[in-house]
This record gives sequence, structure tokens and C-alpha cells, in this order.
Amino acid sequence: MARVLIVEDEKDIRDVVAFNLKQAGHEVFGASTGDEGLRLARAHKPHLVLLDVMLPDKSGTEVCKILKREPATAGVPIIMLTAKGEEVDRVVGFELGADDYVVKPFSMRELLLRVQAMLRRGVAGAQTEELVELGSLKIDHAAHRVWIGEEEIDLTALEFKLLWTFYQRKNRVQTRARLLDDVWGVSPDITTRTVDTHVKRLREKLGPLCDLIETVRGVGYRFTPAPES
Repeated sequence: MARVLIVEDEKDIRDVVAFNLKQAGHEVFGASTGDEGLRLARAHKPHLVLLDVMLPDKSGTEVCKILKREPATAGVPIIMLTAKGEEVDRVVGFELGADDYVVKPFSMRELLLRVQAMLRRGVAGAQTEELVELGSLKIDHAAHRVWIGEEEIDLTALEFKLLWTFYQRKNRVQTRARLLDDVWGVSPDITTRTVDTHVKRLREKLGPLCDLIETVRGVGYRFTPAPES
């Protein structure tokens, strides 16, 4: 059983999703506004948040940013619910730290499968290393925080996800298509410089450790820890 928070202003949708999640054995909390959703997330520490993009007070994107910024909720998976289905809208959602994206109208079976997959991924993630030290680089996966020496580096949720993905696949080449699919959840068939742009930003923030991320010409990138680590 997992605690699932639904932040959705349309009562009919909120009620039917809540009913099906309860039938699947989960504990469910519902909110109709962004502020109420934030309050419930802080109070109940859900294992998953289903978050509508269009809310009457705060936008779902703003709520997502706040949840990913606060240490207590930074690691909580977020599935965005929205009527927007264009690839560019999905990219924006992942830029803000969302973990998955379901377009309305959706089938309840599809949503439940997405929820189950996300919860399984969360359990697997909880069983992996939480605090990693690679030379002067330290990554706290649970808190979504990164340090170089004693200085904390301010990463966005997506930059952190990219760095963690690189770490988990260290010494292996990652193609742009693979990163688009695994980090952004976007079809690798679309033409985009999103990966290159974010790797450039991540390298800039890593400063003296920027060489940890190598460019493999014509292929993609490889994360190579310093020899002393």
C-alpha cells in the first residue's frame, strides 16, 4: 500500500481516480487547489503525487517546482495530468522535475499501470545507494543535494536526475537518444538539442569537475569518475 496524493480541481476526475487507487489498495488524499496539495504533501509525505497542470490558484507546474525544491518532498515521484499532448509540453514538464506525464483523456487502466510502474521504481530506488562520494563530489540521492568539497551546488530537479543517471551508468557511453528516453521520457525520434544544452549547464555547475562528463564524438556522453575515487 502506498500513499498517493491527487491534486486535481475537477471533482469527477479526482473521485474516480481516488476510487480506483483505493480499490488497488492505496491510501489516497485529494486536493482541489495547489495550496491544498502542498499542505497535504507536507503533512502526509506521499509516495506519489498525481498533479493536474491547470489548477485554480497555483499552476501545477509551480506546485511541481515547489515540491521538487523542498528537501522533504524532492524525491517524491510526480505524474503530471494535463490536456496538453505536444512533445514540447512534455519537455517543459520534465524540465520542472516531473517524473511522468499522462495526457487527458486517459484510460484508468493506463493511469494505474503508470502509477504501479512509478511506485516500483521508487522502491527500487530506495534500495540503491543514497549517499555517493566520488573524490570531492558528493551526491545525496534522498535529499537531491550535491556538493563539491564543502560547497553545495544548486541543481534543478532535471539536472540532478541527469547527473544521477550518469552516475548510475558510469564508464558507459550514453547516447542522446537513450538520455532523451530515460531522463526526459521523450521520443528519441524528435530533433532537439535539449540533451546538449542540459549537459552544458551541468558541466558549468560542476566547475572544476566538469571533465567527469566526457563527450564521445558522434555518439553521446560518458561519466568517468576521477581515478582517485
